Amino acid sequence: RVTCTSVPLNNDHLRIVLLGKTGSGKSSLANTIFGEKEEVFEIDHTANSGTSQCREATRVVNRTSVSIIDTPGFFDDRTSEEELRNEITRSVVECSPGPHAFLILLKVERFTDHEYEVITKIIESFSEEAFRYAVLVFTRGDDLPEGMQIEEFCRSNNRLRELLERCGGRCHVFDNKYWNNKNLQHEYRNNKLQRENLLHTIKEMVRNNGRGCYTNEMLQEVEKAIQQQQESIRSSSGVMSQEEIREEAKKRVYNSLKMAAGVTTGMLLGALLGVPIMIAAVIPILKTALSPGVAGVVQAKLPITGVGLGVVAGLAATAGAIEIPLSPGMRAVGVILIGVGLSVAVGIAAGAIGSDCIAYQEADKADSIMVVDRNKTHP
Repeated sequence: RVTCTSVPLNNDHLRIVLLGKTGSGKSSLANTIFGEKEEVFEIDHTANSGTSQCREATRVVNRTSVSIIDTPGFFDDRTSEEELRNEITRSVVECSPGPHAFLILLKVERFTDHEYEVITKIIESFSEEAFRYAVLVFTRGDDLPEGMQIEEFCRSNNRLRELLERCGGRCHVFDNKYWNNKNLQHEYRNNKLQRENLLHTIKEMVRNNGRGCYTNEMLQEVEKAIQQQQESIRSSSGVMSQEEIREEAKKRVYNSLKMAAGVTTGMLLGALLGVPIMIAAVIPILKTALSPGVAGVVQAKLPITGVGLGVVAGLAATAGAIEIPLSPGMRAVGVILIGVGLSVAVGIAAGAIGSDCIAYQEADKADSIMVVDRNKTHP
């Protein structure tokens, strides 16, 4: 059974992940939260504007250390499969051991079929646990009708109302162009006020969630790998600061995970957002990728489809228990022979999720998050 738990809040440090389609105003919102005159996150005002890479920055806001992870448009198709997979991997590493808040960004606008599709993807992608850490944030607040508050705007649309309910009624609105004017007549239309209210909402949400961040087995496995790399770096370098060691460790883990074969964007994003089948499918592959001398050979020699994916999972399940007394080169060959030759590896992989969920093959083919059960598949 896959579970999601909380990691205690450390020294009032908040990690915030911004999610939304390309052009929803994530970078502008990050700058507004930081409240600095200069742009911490550079904003591209061209026709192809939008974050194309995961970016992270940390600032002190109202005596609280705040890290913001600005992500590419995970819920639209403007980024290639390979690029998106790498950026989801980067996001997983950057927010390790898990975020204190997911900010789901939408714009105040007339909703087209595309907007409805994005909202539907979000509703179907988030697990119930992840929604406990989610806040709905609207940009383009200047398009909100005069005298209307954002909750009323949401209630006027059935799909938006459902999303708001899933987020526990937590909702805020910003405008990154006009609402910085201190002479605004209506206090509600003021980014500074909305920022204070948003930070209050996040801190209240953290308290209600046991003063911990959202996490799951995949994020915990990534954090474990980062800490192991930190220890290795610390023992070999006495001149790096703790922050530099942490950054170097994250870089090494990211490079290892980026090369992990068999993990699709749908699997990674589903695992990040707490879909149990995706977490169970991703963990053994990540363990293999993070095991020295195993990941590269598996990637190069095994077809990661069907049985091949099962072999990878079998290796991950058995690699820690099998000791191969060979030279590094021969050990790599031995691992391949073990993976291919022992049918028990496939059996272990199949049992990792459970007899009711044949998820590896489905997840391997998925281009988007899929919810798989015994009877049907929901895109």
